[in-house]
Amino acid sequence: MTAAPHEHLSEAVLRPVRGHHAFEACVEQLGRAIRLGIYPLGSALPPERELAARLTVSRATLREAMAALRQAGLVETTRGRGGGTVVTARPRSPYARRVARITAAQRRDWIDALEFRRVIEPGAAYLAASAELGDVQLDQLRGAESAVSAATRPADHRQADSVFHLTLAALSGSPRTIEAVTSVQSSLDEMLGSIPVLDANISHSHRQHRNLLTAVEHGRAERARRVMEQHCDDTAALLRGLLG
Repeated sequence: MTAAPHEHLSEAVLRPVRGHHAFEACVEQLGRAIRLGIYPLGSALPPERELAARLTVSRATLREAMAALRQAGLVETTRGRGGGTVVTARPRSPYARRVARITAAQRRDWIDALEFRRVIEPGAAYLAASAELGDVQLDQLRGAESAVSAATRPADHRQADSVFHLTLAALSGSPRTIEAVTSVQSSLDEMLGSIPVLDANISHSHRQHRNLLTAVEHGRAERARRVMEQHCDDTAALLRGLLG
């Protein structure tokens, strides 16, 4: 028997997207609605047109979000007459099986790491952009940013991404800040290794890295802080949606 969604709760949980890039925010809201049981196993999500209107996003953005949920093993989509997107009862993808093995304690630790990152990394970016940096230091950051953009394999990309963030932290000149960023980047690598590689998120991330580089190059500390805050928020939204 097909499960029925709790539509009266859906109206309260699926709200117009604000604050993040639309893609990450869609993944977060839909993933949360599924994990909270508003859309229980076997139930169908609303039609694409209705969902896009409710979230105030384009249908193209919603399709990207649905593709992320499918890759993560949260939903299955069928086409044609009678088709639709259904919350899956069986974790068929490798990522879904990996997420199914995550303990409640691990999830709590990861959420704490995301919150700590939101405090630490914007401050590190602010300090780096405020510092008197020489050409050698700026070239290190430029090289780190280029390496992230050039990486093609998922493991290489995650490693290059971590190096960029650690390089930025090192430019702060604060050993305690570097230690804190190292800690959160270690946790972040574990989290990102548990979700699919999503092109839309990678594209957003690359733009934010370039904006961070430009802010540091021009000594725009407040701009660097704001960009890093958005960067942390977007990544956290995606991870909360896919990992719970």
